[in-house]
Amino acid sequence: MAIAKAERLMNLALCLLGTRRPLSKRELRGSIEAYLEAGSDDSFNRMFERDKDDLRELGLVIETVENLDGDTGYLARRDSNRLPPITLDAEEAAALGLAAKVWQQARLAGAASGALQKLRAAGMPEAEDAYEVHSALEPRIPVHEAAFEPLMLACRDRRPVTFDYRKANSARAEQRQVEPWTLECWRGHWYLAGWDRERGAERVFRLSRITGRVRSRAGAFSAEVPDVVTVRETVESWAGETATRTARIRLRAGAGYPLRSRATAVRDRGDGWDELEIPYGHGLDAWLVEFGPDVVVEEPADLRADVVDRLRAVAKD
Repeated sequence: MAIAKAERLMNLALCLLGTRRPLSKRELRGSIEAYLEAGSDDSFNRMFERDKDDLRELGLVIETVENLDGDTGYLARRDSNRLPPITLDAEEAAALGLAAKVWQQARLAGAASGALQKLRAAGMPEAEDAYEVHSALEPRIPVHEAAFEPLMLACRDRRPVTFDYRKANSARAEQRQVEPWTLECWRGHWYLAGWDRERGAERVFRLSRITGRVRSRAGAFSAEVPDVVTVRETVESWAGETATRTARIRLRAGAGYPLRSRATAVRDRGDGWDELEIPYGHGLDAWLVEFGPDVVVEEPADLRADVVDRLRAVAKD
C-alpha cells in the first residue's frame, strides 16, 4: 500500500511539473493509472484531494488556476519549486532552527520541520542551538482557532473564501466573502487581512470571531494584493496605539496586565481596584470588553457607552 501511494504521488508530481498549462482533474485522471482504477468519481476525488494535500505537505507548490471555460486546473511551475543556492552561515541557520521550534505547538509544526529538513538537504549548515541548553523558555506561537489552517492555505494559494463573522458589538454572525492576503499574530490573537468583496475595501478580521467552517471559492482575486499588508498597524490603530486622547478606567487589583503595560498612570484606590489612564482610540472599547467584570470605564462617557453596548450584545448572543 505504501509503495502504491508513493508511486501515485510521484506520478502526480511529474504530471504537474511536466505540463505548461493547468491540467484539469479529468485530464489527470486519464494520465495516471491508479486514478483510472478508482471505482467511482467520488473515490477518485477523495484520492486526488488527499494526494494533492500530501504533495503540498511535502513542499510542492501547486497552483490552482481557472481557465477560460470556468474549469479548475492544476500545475506546479518549475521555477516555483526550485530552491536558489543556500548561502546561510551558522548564525542564520541557528535562527531558522529557533523559528521552526516556535511552531512545534501549532498547526504548522510539520511544515516547519519539513522546511528545515529540506534546507539542510540543500546545503544549509548544521548549527548548535544555543538556546536549547541554556534557556528554560520554550518559544511558541499559540494557534487555537480552527479557521487558522484553511485561511493559511487560502492565503498561500490565493483562493477566495467565505465564512461567518461576528463583530464584537453584534449578537449575530454575518457571512463575509473575502480574498485573503495574510495572517498575523498580535497580542496573542490571530488576524486576517484581505479584501472584503461585498464592502469593496480592505478589512481585518480576528480569527476568534469566525464561526463555523471556512469555505473555499473558485475563481481568481478581483483586487490587487498589495506588496506590503500592514495588519499590525491597522489593528494597533483600532486598539488606540496611535491615540491622542486618554481614557480613565478602574481595573481590579491583580488583573488586566496587558492594560497595565500600556497605562501612562496607575493609582491604587485602596478598595481592591486601581485607577489607570491609558491611550484612547478607535477600537479600545472592543479590547476592554475582553476583560469583563475586571474593568469599569469612568471616562470619557462615549467610551463607557460603547463598552456597555458591546457587553449587552454579547449577553444576547
